Amino acid sequence: MNALDSVSPPTIATLYTDHHGWLQGWLGRRLGNAADAADLAHDAFLRLIAKPRRFDSAPEARSYLRAMANGLCVDLWRRRSIEQAWLDTLAAQPEAVAPSAEHHAIVLETLYEIDCLLRSLPAKAAQAFVMAAACGMTYQEVAQALGVSVRMVAKYVAKATFHCLCLEARQAVDELPHGGLAPCAAAPVGAGAR
Repeated sequence: MNALDSVSPPTIATLYTDHHGWLQGWLGRRLGNAADAADLAHDAFLRLIAKPRRFDSAPEARSYLRAMANGLCVDLWRRRSIEQAWLDTLAAQPEAVAPSAEHHAIVLETLYEIDCLLRSLPAKAAQAFVMAAACGMTYQEVAQALGVSVRMVAKYVAKATFHCLCLEARQAVDELPHGGLAPCAAAPVGAGAR
């Protein structure tokens, strides 16, 4: 056994002590806001706790943390952009139709989920779905706008709809008691069809 084999990887506490200040400073420069930097540095370490990794060197740890924090920045900017679009939409409405705080939060969370769903799709599938479902365009109009066939638009919309249904099913399962397991979850698919 050589000396390197006896050295254990740094613990989360050691990683936090060694890199948190640096990461928060890096985020502060990137975001221009100390409070957001503190929140995202905290979130980065929470993710590291949830999904531990082994780092062989301090530069490797910092590189990983910087990449993770950069993704958190992009997520923050995307969420704020969505929230601003929602606030702009609300500002254009008469005050009498202003939603309650609860409704406002539900709409924002739904918009975040839709954004995440659309980003998980290929670009043309996401565009076709938005044009057909949200803008009310016909498949022919979507096909012309995207430069694809009507049949391809139908495939894109079907794929996006399937992703929506999967998201809805995951949410329904998450809301079930007993850790999200439905009583029939253990039965193989088609078990009762014989």
